[in-house]
Amino acid sequence: MAADSRTAPSPVAGDTADAAADLAHKVEAISRAPIFSRLERDDRVMLADFVEEQDAAEGEVLFRVGEEGERMYIVCEGAVELATTDKLGQKIVLHDAGPGELFGELSLLDQGPRTANAVAMAATHLLVLDRGALLRFVRARPEAALDMMAVMAARLRVTDQRLRQAAVRNPNDVMASRATLIQRATDAIAEFSGSFAFLVLHGVLFAVWIGWNMIPGLEAFDPFPFGLLTMCVSLEAIFLSVIVLLSQSRQAAKDRIRTDIEYDVNLKAELEVSHLHDKIENMQVELLKRLGRIERDLERK
Repeated sequence: MAADSRTAPSPVAGDTADAAADLAHKVEAISRAPIFSRLERDDRVMLADFVEEQDAAEGEVLFRVGEEGERMYIVCEGAVELATTDKLGQKIVLHDAGPGELFGELSLLDQGPRTANAVAMAATHLLVLDRGALLRFVRARPEAALDMMAVMAARLRVTDQRLRQAAVRNPNDVMASRATLIQRATDAIAEFSGSFAFLVLHGVLFAVWIGWNMIPGLEAFDPFPFGLLTMCVSLEAIFLSVIVLLSQSRQAAKDRIRTDIEYDVNLKAELEVSHLHDKIENMQVELLKRLGRIERDLERK
């Protein structure tokens, strides 16, 4: 029997191809993360050696509020919901992280506790970078750390600008920014129709109209009983009633916006008061601890 001339693929070659594909997949995911967007390709390839892969099932909790943060995550596939709860126990969704987005970086960098709950909303594939791996990467490529800091500074600047703009909104400014030219004209006509100048103008117009058609010797273009004047006034009343109704509906929308703004302001004030209460309580606990230490030191003396 003739020997088979075909050669079986080398296991080593197959493993090498899989490793190369896995590395390319990691590099692509890293390049989509904003914090690593300024890194050179060589830096991304090097960083890919430090990250690990993790799969999360739908509904799986990745971390909770208050836990120590030693890892940050990059979403390759799926979605992760970042949420917290207010003092009333109501859920507040902060962000839905999709493919290419990262989360958990703040706790990783400042070693503070987690500030949100992270839950996989679907079957999710993640890249994970822990603090030790990040430190090794930064020591190897210190210039890459500057690029990462530049991206984070830009994100903080944008966030700060949004907070400044969203602190207090004026309902009049909101409605003015949304109004079309016709809506602005409608509001102006409705406002003028309710003014004293409108009343004086029509009083003068009616007096001149009636006087012209009643004074002997002048040619009357609308003799008594002033049918043309009656028709003009009726048409004006119809159009003004429609315009006023349109303006009132816009005023109702403005009132709804004002109510929403007042709710946001009250909620913000409530949260700030609650946060201040927590700070005072923590200060009180710390003060009692220090007083206890002072008393123990005095007793020893």
